[in-house]
Amino acid sequence: MKPETESELADMVAGLRDPVRIVGGGTRAISGPEANIETGALRGISLYEPGALTLVANAGTPLAEIQAVLEAEGQQLAFEPMDHRSLLETQGEPTIGGVVAANISGPRRIQVGACRDFLLGVRFVDGRGQVIKNGGRVMKNVTGYDLVKLMAGSWGTLGILTEVSLKVLPKPESVATLSVAVQDVGSAVEVLSAALKSPFEVTGAVYNPEGGKALLRVEGFADSVAYRIGRLTAVLSGFGEVTDEGDAVTLWTGIRDVHPFQGKGGDIWRLSVKPGDAAETSARVEADQALFDWGGGLVWLRVPAGTDVRARLGEFSGHATLVRSDHATITKLGRFQPEPTTVSALTKGLRAKFDPRGLFNPGLMG
Repeated sequence: MKPETESELADMVAGLRDPVRIVGGGTRAISGPEANIETGALRGISLYEPGALTLVANAGTPLAEIQAVLEAEGQQLAFEPMDHRSLLETQGEPTIGGVVAANISGPRRIQVGACRDFLLGVRFVDGRGQVIKNGGRVMKNVTGYDLVKLMAGSWGTLGILTEVSLKVLPKPESVATLSVAVQDVGSAVEVLSAALKSPFEVTGAVYNPEGGKALLRVEGFADSVAYRIGRLTAVLSGFGEVTDEGDAVTLWTGIRDVHPFQGKGGDIWRLSVKPGDAAETSARVEADQALFDWGGGLVWLRVPAGTDVRARLGEFSGHATLVRSDHATITKLGRFQPEPTTVSALTKGLRAKFDPRGLFNPGLMG
């Protein structure tokens, strides 16, 4: 089923009798019912005001189309959404609705926030076939349900997005990257933490064990970047050899899209932990490969197929998400970290409110 308008989608949902899988651009293979609703025909930018830093687009609009329009005005989606295709070995085309539904955010999240922090408003169709609008075109306080934030990261389980309003930001005039030679994860996290605690507005902080370097990105006006890079070099010189890697745009695109794992077998997990716990947590998993982003708060792990990473971790302060595996493993282990009983009750209550018939992506989030 591929509706071409919001009203057609609403009628389609109202007439459903069985659960469906919600599909955007098809870049993330989500298991579920054979029947699906594709949102790719709901496309187009309906409003773009560069001076107001505001963009409104239909959910099926390709991400590349939005980025091209913003690029022409020297602007960007500052939360830096990743492209999953190389990591998941999928085809398709990322859409802005899929980005919002999964709250996809890249390395710059540590400085500017996540996708949901740039989301101004949403329109979506709930499980009754009702069209619901929440938010607007400016940041403001709300009372009652903040459905804008609620929809970001709900993975289509509460409703099918039809339109999103986003705040955009100017692209930086200059970008620079420093690398610091380190020996292990613990040392790397110390370097990343020191940089992030500094006043020099680091917008990327990552460690790739294969390269043996902690990487820091600084962005902004050229004179400001030059000054901050100089000061940051002085701050970090006591940790190891500091090297100026230059602009390194390709390097950060590779980090965003987890290119170090590209073309390699096994399952891929994504851990959210406190940066100080990154070294100890990753050691317990004994992964084949790791990548540490967000100053150590985001840990990508590649492990042998079928590995139960949560069992290896035991109780820990964080979340372990199974990003890539076969259907049998995902069915057995679950894609997302099991929720505590109290949180699970809230989740079920929300789903009962917005999707009382259990139509959308059943089983995806518990």
